[in-house]
Amino acid sequence: MSEKRVTLRDVAAAAGVSRATAGFVLSDAPGIAISEATRRRVRETAGNLGYVPHSIARALREGSSRIIVLTIDSGYEGNYSRSFTRGLDDELAAHDHVLLVRHGHSAPGAQRRLLEAISPRAVLGLPDYLAPGHELDDGGWDGGLAGNTAVQLGYLARRGHAHVAVALPDDHPPLGPVRLRFAREAASRVGLPPPEALTVSRERARAAAAVLAFLDAHPEVTALAAFDDEVALRILAAARDLGLSVPGDLAVIGFDDTDYGALFTPTLTTVHIDAEDHGRRTARIILGLDSAGFVAAPAQVIVRESA
Repeated sequence: MSEKRVTLRDVAAAAGVSRATAGFVLSDAPGIAISEATRRRVRETAGNLGYVPHSIARALREGSSRIIVLTIDSGYEGNYSRSFTRGLDDELAAHDHVLLVRHGHSAPGAQRRLLEAISPRAVLGLPDYLAPGHELDDGGWDGGLAGNTAVQLGYLARRGHAHVAVALPDDHPPLGPVRLRFAREAASRVGLPPPEALTVSRERARAAAAVLAFLDAHPEVTALAAFDDEVALRILAAARDLGLSVPGDLAVIGFDDTDYGALFTPTLTTVHIDAEDHGRRTARIILGLDSAGFVAAPAQVIVRESA
């Protein structure tokens, strides 16, 4: 049997104050004359009893709960989403809000039922929020998705690769066309011709066939910039099956620095993105607070053997 939830009435009784006084203290109601000693006693009592404000009652008063929902689509669970979530969660917690994160697939209607049940203050989705033109757009050139893509292409250019291509997954993610456009714009900035796109299957034999056909059609290409680390690992597997040397015959660079790249042979060069300040900035925008001063850390290339 679950324990009985501690109520505001319980806190008031244990602290020796009225329910109204306990409510004023715990909600930080302005303009109420309550001594500091009483405030301290009420807060300590609430903490000792494990009191948690009733979110439904608060939602009725405020018109919505203090819950922010973040949905992360399958395939976006890399370092970016982890660090973004960490920053978002920390900043929301600092302002008495709670983050609820949902990953991957959900049953039909599940999202709607969830939103109806908790009346969240805001709903945010990855990768939707990264798309250019979104209210919370972080797709820009200064630490955003475009700038991070430029770091990836720029590294290959500095390594002497005059012709590169962009490798995309075969499930056609929403950010695929966006990344390809950014890559082509970034290429022009560093003096490279517009990169062609290679679609790489999750199925190993088909991936190898696609890589072989692409290189036969584009023999000038010496490096592939992958959509993410998973696509990069598909290419490394394909290269091994085709007898290609990496990076001798073909350099490969990933994106978003997952944990698996360092475990493969050859180890995967990739782009590390710290999005914690993206998360903090997003939290403040959602809450209507000043978001100035939260500048994303520049992306960094983690240099390993594949490029």
